[in-house]
Amino acid sequence: MLGKILIVDDVATNRIVFKVKLAAAGYQAVMASSGVEALRLARVERPDIILLDLFLQDMTGIDVLQALKAGPVTARIPVVMVSSDADSALRIEALRQGAEDFMARPIDDQRLLARLRGILRSNDALSGGGELQALGLAEPSAGFVTPGLVGLIMPRNEQALHLRRELQVRGEDRFQLVTPEQVYGLMGPKAPDVFLIHSDLYGPGSGLRMMSDLLSRSDSRMANFCIWLDGPNPLEAASAFDLGANDVVEAGMDLDEVALRLNKLVQRKRERDRMRATVNNGLRLAMFDPLTGIHNRRYATIHLNAVAERARAEREEFAVMVLDIDRFKSVNDRYGHAAGDAVLVEVAARLSANLRGSDILARIGGEEFLAVLPGTELATAQGVAERLCRAIESEPIRLPDGGRIHVTISIGMTTGGAGPSDPASVAELVDQADRALMHSKTHGRNQVTIVRSAA
Repeated sequence: MLGKILIVDDVATNRIVFKVKLAAAGYQAVMASSGVEALRLARVERPDIILLDLFLQDMTGIDVLQALKAGPVTARIPVVMVSSDADSALRIEALRQGAEDFMARPIDDQRLLARLRGILRSNDALSGGGELQALGLAEPSAGFVTPGLVGLIMPRNEQALHLRRELQVRGEDRFQLVTPEQVYGLMGPKAPDVFLIHSDLYGPGSGLRMMSDLLSRSDSRMANFCIWLDGPNPLEAASAFDLGANDVVEAGMDLDEVALRLNKLVQRKRERDRMRATVNNGLRLAMFDPLTGIHNRRYATIHLNAVAERARAEREEFAVMVLDIDRFKSVNDRYGHAAGDAVLVEVAARLSANLRGSDILARIGGEEFLAVLPGTELATAQGVAERLCRAIESEPIRLPDGGRIHVTISIGMTTGGAGPSDPASVAELVDQADRALMHSKTHGRNQVTIVRSAA
């Protein structure tokens, strides 16, 4: 099944007609004959989309919509309002209350099914929002939201200028006229949040082709797209949705509604941007130590396994070092944890500055670090380790109170790789380096101890 659709209509014939059409298209249909039943089924069935009639016997469709959007379980379910009454004020009110779309009867089958497919695609892109909320990772949008930018890609004529003026008066966003020749120069951080593209820019279907091209480009595919039709054209509207349009508007539509639909696309794009930033931040936290900014144990383990596999395949050596700040506990005890943090940050910075870009440095414990040097033989690695010791001891570290402190590090090191016969596992190599570190710590500190791999 493509998805589950809840049909809400108090006329049995309407429900049955919708169910037959949806079932033929591969959807699972659930039916409700009243607003109360719709609210119950929405909570129980968790449909992917709700088709909601505007006029019910027990409640208005707007009342049902408001109740759905107020419920924690149902708030994110897309709702398409349906009615024989195409009054502009009703359409605008439904959209303002959170409806995904408003479709007036009679509804063209191709347009309906294409619209549902488009909503499901958009819903998939935003589906992580509920999971992020459940995990406490979703951040609320800012109280003050800057206006979005809508690029109007229209034929250069008086109609386009008039449309821009009228939308600017009605909308909360900024509107910019863009010629087809200018659009590719607008990409980057200042690219429009939404593009409104005339379907027939310079010939039939040319606007749809431009949208497809923009959706294929990495610097513009994150925008939302709305197609402008010169009049009702269900077949072209269906094509637009299937090619990736987020919405379709038509000449003759109330411009208040057009401005509102474009603003909804701006807000949806902002929500998607926030979700992407949250996920990226989460990935960063999963890979990096928040205090020092270098990699953490988890990332180092994954990277070390990859280095070991490549070394065996290419018959090359790699070095593994475990590094520890000497007498770090006394730094915390004497100077405080803020001073200890400053020492950790500076040590990490100096170590990073003395390693190659291809090397990996990770904080794997309180004051313990792991360094992995791909393609490095033992003699070279020993020289690197000694250089790291000198980099730490050569200059005192400035503390938050302005004082300075000298610290040193101890290092244990081993090598692995050099061919498929290397018997040492990654865990064994780290354990060997750790034992070598203990030798450095117990035999004077501020030194490098090398343990040769059993290979």
